[in-house]
Amino acid sequence: MAKTPQILLIYTGGTIGMVKDFKTGALRTFDFDKLLKHIPEINHLNCVITSISFQNPIDSSNMNPSNWVIISEIIEENYEKFDGFVVLHGSDTMSYTASAISFMFENLTKPIIFTGSQLPIGDLRTDAKENLITSIEIASAQENGRPVISEVGLYFEYKLYRANRTTKVNAEHFEAFTSPNFPPLGESGVHLKFNKQLIYKPTSIKPLKIRKQLNNNVAILKIFPGITQTVIESILNSKGLKGVILETYGSGNAPTEKWFLNLLSKAISNGIYIVNVTQCIGGSVIMGQYETSMALEKIGVISGNDITTESALAKLMYLLGENISKNKFKSFFETQLRGEISLIE
Repeated sequence: MAKTPQILLIYTGGTIGMVKDFKTGALRTFDFDKLLKHIPEINHLNCVITSISFQNPIDSSNMNPSNWVIISEIIEENYEKFDGFVVLHGSDTMSYTASAISFMFENLTKPIIFTGSQLPIGDLRTDAKENLITSIEIASAQENGRPVISEVGLYFEYKLYRANRTTKVNAEHFEAFTSPNFPPLGESGVHLKFNKQLIYKPTSIKPLKIRKQLNNNVAILKIFPGITQTVIESILNSKGLKGVILETYGSGNAPTEKWFLNLLSKAISNGIYIVNVTQCIGGSVIMGQYETSMALEKIGVISGNDITTESALAKLMYLLGENISKNKFKSFFETQLRGEISLIE
């Protein structure tokens, strides 16, 4: 007889963990040990749930790499005891955190599912209950004694996405996230259906490694018509800067003015890695397709392919923390590590 899956619920903060104080009307965090009081339906799930909360739950706007390390260490300390993990997180920066965790966990063989909500769990019209219940169901889903999901996912409003493929696209609708360049791993309707051909399957069981050395000396530079030399210089000359996500037009295009290319070229020669990602919600950077990206390719700008900005930032911090040699860095970034970019055929 198969044993009942053990699920660890990790509350970091965010709207999902709020209830309204009837006296003041203000939102406050609730005790997750009393979860069943708010969501009695959890009793019907075929799993045993244990919950743990950040000592001081934080708004996701205050999330940073040190918090990502805390999340990773909670999972690391409990990895052998539990079959799956559900991380409750504010939606605003969820794609950043979930992407970072995907890179930090090497040889992952268990599900880590991120979820949250647009309305508090105590609200009459909340989306929190469905998101939480289904995330737990996904984390506890097994086939032949093994987890169906063995990667970092993000579940929101009836869809399970690969976490490092997601971006938040709406601040008001329940359907807040999308995965512009990769289909959902699963969908929840009358039945919970997984797109099994898309789900990462470990080919060999290797020891879990957690990469906690993240380097956040990075910047995002969004190109816009009329951007000045002074603005770009101020960013590229920032003290301690190690990497830049360059958000370009369309398929990776940027100005061809000499001063612009000279600034980028100088930064690259000074050891700063520059990654080209598209400003478009969907599609890919194709370096050299147009003259306006050919020059970037020549000076050594790294192609982000179809990676999201959130995932590119997390990947850059992760790779910088690994102290990869300069001659290998570009190759590592342009390689698919956790399913975050599409393989170039």
